[in-house]
Amino acid sequence: MGKIGIGIIGSGGIAQSQHMPGYARLSDRVEIIAVADINEENARAAASKFNVPHIYTDFREMLKRDDIHAVSVCTPNFMHKDATIAALEAGKHVLCEKPLARNAREAREMVRVARRTGKILQVALQWRFTGVAQFLYKYIQQEGNLGDIYYARAHALRRRGIPGWGVFIDKEKQGGGPLIDIGVHILDATLWLMGYPKPVSACGATYTKFGHRDDVVGLMGQWDPKKFTVEDFAVGFIRFENGATLTLEASFCANIESDEFNTLILGDRGGVFANPIGQPPVKIFTEHNRTLYNIEPAHLPSVNAYHAEVEAFIDAIEQGKPSPVPGEHGFILNAILDAIYESAETGREAAIDTEIGE
Repeated sequence: MGKIGIGIIGSGGIAQSQHMPGYARLSDRVEIIAVADINEENARAAASKFNVPHIYTDFREMLKRDDIHAVSVCTPNFMHKDATIAALEAGKHVLCEKPLARNAREAREMVRVARRTGKILQVALQWRFTGVAQFLYKYIQQEGNLGDIYYARAHALRRRGIPGWGVFIDKEKQGGGPLIDIGVHILDATLWLMGYPKPVSACGATYTKFGHRDDVVGLMGQWDPKKFTVEDFAVGFIRFENGATLTLEASFCANIESDEFNTLILGDRGGVFANPIGQPPVKIFTEHNRTLYNIEPAHLPSVNAYHAEVEAFIDAIEQGKPSPVPGEHGFILNAILDAIYESAETGREAAIDTEIGE
């Protein structure tokens, strides 16, 4: 096939800083044909920056183009479903920003359409493509070095990281706060390294202790406390069909020493602690001949994970391979987060329905 034509739906920060540069570096294989954004000025700026010939204020008009074969959906969460489904129905492959949707109901519908149309639906969970995650996947899943995995603990914690831009503090548009925004990343990475066991139930709690206050410093820009409708801290406990369990913590704001993005995974033959924003990024704990070992890999490859996810998307299209990060996984993540939010409201454990249906 010739060059793959790309359309961009939503031309904000993630599109201009990650998706579009990812495609631009593959210029021998792809061409960004058009950018669509309800804000024409933003679309024009993105198009000018990457020499894109066409701009639209209505993505549905852009999707009528026969020279566009795939799109990146880089809109706020509340627009993911409509844009993705429209693109799939128009015969385009889709790389959709995380989370897949605001909730499992929307995500389920998106996955159903992807299955029906036979098009690739990839969720932009780029942490899987880091050198740390790629190494650990081989070590854990392909080589089986941890044995029977029975517990994991995942943290995505910011000390003072409430976003001062976009719609991150708007529950109606976003679906939630740190749990759905950054918790989804470490949850996906942990589940992927565990082999994506089937979740059956979850309990959790959410707190809003800082978002409504005007006396808290905003290190990621100052937000409007009057518009804050999401949690700023969440904790969840997830049970899986195979008996394993996982605890998840996520915060935009918490009185902790420093930001954390890490996961601890325990098996009966070994354990790993992955800490990609710290040093060392990986620690392995095991026993051999009645001697305990702490192992630190001396070298892990440095990978631009955003570029790698875009290239994996293009590889899958060209080679007819399955989605590198399937929509089904995005749906499972939404189902888990729904259960944690439900439990936080009811005070009871909530069942998780992972059936997609027709």
